[in-house]
Amino acid sequence: MINGKYPSHALEQGIPASDCAAEVIAMGENVSGFEIGDRVAPIFDLNALEGTETIKRTLGGDADGVLREFAIFDQAVLVHLPEHLSWEEAACVTVAGTTAWNCLNMPNDEGIVLLQGTGGVSMFALLLCLTAGIHIIITSSSDEKLEKIKALGPPGTIETINYKKHHKWEDEVKRLTNDRGVDIVIETGGPTTLGQSLDCLARRGTISLIGILGGLQMDRHPDVYTPLFQKTATIKAIFVGLKVDQENLCDYLSEHKISLKPLLDDRIFSFEDSQGAFDYLYSGQHTGKVVIKL
Repeated sequence: MINGKYPSHALEQGIPASDCAAEVIAMGENVSGFEIGDRVAPIFDLNALEGTETIKRTLGGDADGVLREFAIFDQAVLVHLPEHLSWEEAACVTVAGTTAWNCLNMPNDEGIVLLQGTGGVSMFALLLCLTAGIHIIITSSSDEKLEKIKALGPPGTIETINYKKHHKWEDEVKRLTNDRGVDIVIETGGPTTLGQSLDCLARRGTISLIGILGGLQMDRHPDVYTPLFQKTATIKAIFVGLKVDQENLCDYLSEHKISLKPLLDDRIFSFEDSQGAFDYLYSGQHTGKVVIKL
């Protein structure tokens, strides 16, 4: 949206932002399942209740977003947030968390996942993988970021690749996995990196396609059919998820008391400096989630 390349419709003068953590301060007389003071978050696609809806209505896109002090939501689109999370941590659950949850589908602890970049989804997925005992390979163009991330897990659980130094990073992935490849790739680049992701995917592996940060240059579209057949692989597009996915994620976070503090960028912005937060996000200097605090 910031650079005008958002592939879907967005309101011309709409309220931005899709993730938030909020407190219930008033309710309609027929509301059930919620109380004043409850900590809640709306789902990203307000129509994604059952999975059969044909029309989407996304926060910060074709529906007003959450960068505001007060909002009214139908109880059907609200999810209770884990009590152990701070407000800042809880604000990251809706989009980054639910997307990461659906990307992983929680493979067994013998699996290997490749996380592209150090944005919100990749960092949320990293924390889920550490909890589940899944081996991690993560990429970045910053050695400083990679060193900090490597320190988040026990020795040997997180491997790192600087893709600026390893332009054929798929070869480095294969080296780190003894030519086996990875079971899941969280693919953020889109057509420009999809071929490399397929090359380092293990047999019966899955590419969870969540972004197109590399652009939609179709002249760079790789041959996906041959490696898909040869590896019996799956490409799965992820558009965040359904309400039940967000509920299941929150249950998992609560059960394992997972801290999301490593997900938060060092800089927390005030509501008055919201534009600064978006500028910082667009600069790519951040790690994980950029939070605006009211």
